[in-house]
Amino acid sequence: LQDLHTAGAPAAVMVPIGFVSDHMEVLYDLDTEATAKAAELGLPLRRSATVGSDPRFAAAVRDLLLERAATERGTRVERCALGTLGPSHDLCPIGCCPARTERPAAAGADSPYA
Repeated sequence: LQDLHTAGAPAAVMVPIGFVSDHMEVLYDLDTEATAKAAELGLPLRRSATVGSDPRFAAAVRDLLLERAATERGTRVERCALGTLGPSHDLCPIGCCPARTERPAAAGADSPYA
C-alpha cells in the first residue's frame, strides 16, 4: 500500500485470491491491518469478497472433481475452459515448470505426481 501511495495511485483494491473463505488471517491482515494502513496514508481501499460458499464456486469445484475422477477411471471427458485457448493439462507433464528450482526425485526424474 505504501508503494501504491508513493506511486500516486488514487485508490487500491485487495483481492484475496489465495483464500476460499474469510477466516482470521484474511480478516486481520486485510480488514484490520491493511485497512488501517490505507487510512493512515489517505488511500481509499476496498476489498473484494472471497468466494466462500457461492453456489457457482461450489459447482465449479464439483465439476473439477468429477472430471478428475472420470479421468482417473480412464473415462474420456470433455474438459471445460473459458476463453479461446481451451483447457490446459490437469497434471503437469515432465518438464512442465522449468522455472522452478530443482528438487530431488527418488527415481531421478521429475514426476507429474510430485
